[in-house]
Amino acid sequence: MTDNNNEKVLIKGNYAIAQAAVNAGCQCYFGYPITPQTEIGEYLSGKMQELGRGYVCAESELGAINMVMGAVSTGVKAMTSSSSPAVALMQEGLSYAASDELPVVLVNVMRTGPGLGYIYPAQGDYNQAVYGGGNGDYKIIVLAPSTVQECIDLTYRAFYLAQKYRNPVILLADGILGQMMEPASFGKYPYPEVDVSSWALTGAKGREARKIYSVATDEKKQIQHIYDLFKKFEIITQNETTYEEFNTEDADIILTSFGSMTRNIKAAMNVLRKKGIKAGCFRPVTLSPFPHKRVSELAGEGKDFIVVEMNMGQMFKDIKYAVNGQSKVSLVNRPVGEWLSVEEIVEAVENIVAKGLTVVNPGGVEYAASV
Repeated sequence: MTDNNNEKVLIKGNYAIAQAAVNAGCQCYFGYPITPQTEIGEYLSGKMQELGRGYVCAESELGAINMVMGAVSTGVKAMTSSSSPAVALMQEGLSYAASDELPVVLVNVMRTGPGLGYIYPAQGDYNQAVYGGGNGDYKIIVLAPSTVQECIDLTYRAFYLAQKYRNPVILLADGILGQMMEPASFGKYPYPEVDVSSWALTGAKGREARKIYSVATDEKKQIQHIYDLFKKFEIITQNETTYEEFNTEDADIILTSFGSMTRNIKAAMNVLRKKGIKAGCFRPVTLSPFPHKRVSELAGEGKDFIVVEMNMGQMFKDIKYAVNGQSKVSLVNRPVGEWLSVEEIVEAVENIVAKGLTVVNPGGVEYAASV
């Protein structure tokens, strides 16, 4: 494969993420194998050594996240990758990284849970990524690709945003996307390099010593620190919230999803329109910050939402919050396994429109969720 060119190559999502990290200037990779993301570390085990960069297969996920924190504290770009139950082990580190304002990049290629689960496809880590499992009040930027091309583009963006805002970033891909092969082009890293000289720990020769730490022995300073973190995220929300929408202008209902499921709702939208149902699509690219404002605007125009996701309704709750009772919100879901097909989505939408249903679980165990 040729780096930094605009020619399209047929490439798997995991490999696309790995090469994009190299192109973005990632100097250090620390990880531990777990399906379905192991190929990221496999690819980088060769590429990073070839380029004279840092690569460590850590003794555990705990070791990996802490190694990344140590590396980025010196101002270099570093990342780790993992999957679902292993990312759960990294939550303490992510809380520390958010508090210490460290530009950690974490790739999570999701598998099913809860617990160890298995390698079946799922989208069950939305809550884990967006709301986190670490202690205290903190926010993480979360980007969700829907194509292999976006695995590249959003990996580039992850490194840029992490350093621009000194904030951890999670690239949240699902297992299908990690294993999928599609034509994609890399191009050059499109963002300017961020000056880290004002905070990076590079040795105190010729300047005053610096410290990066989380412990707070002064209550007022800790309060101010948390306020400052949230003020920063307000700026991130204003400047970096991204989404895509299709045919929402005249739509009566809007299908919404994240990640690779977006591909199916776009196709379902076209089928529904041929059947006389005015459907549109809305897809958050940044799951955090979430595009609450745009969802609220669409709901204010009287458009109903149908959320389609491979979990028990995790993004559904964010859509309901944004809609705030202005219109109807329904859920079409399956928690794990074979992706909801275009046909299943179309049938579910028709039932929602005709029967006023709020929850449809196509082809699975009947479950009337109290959502």
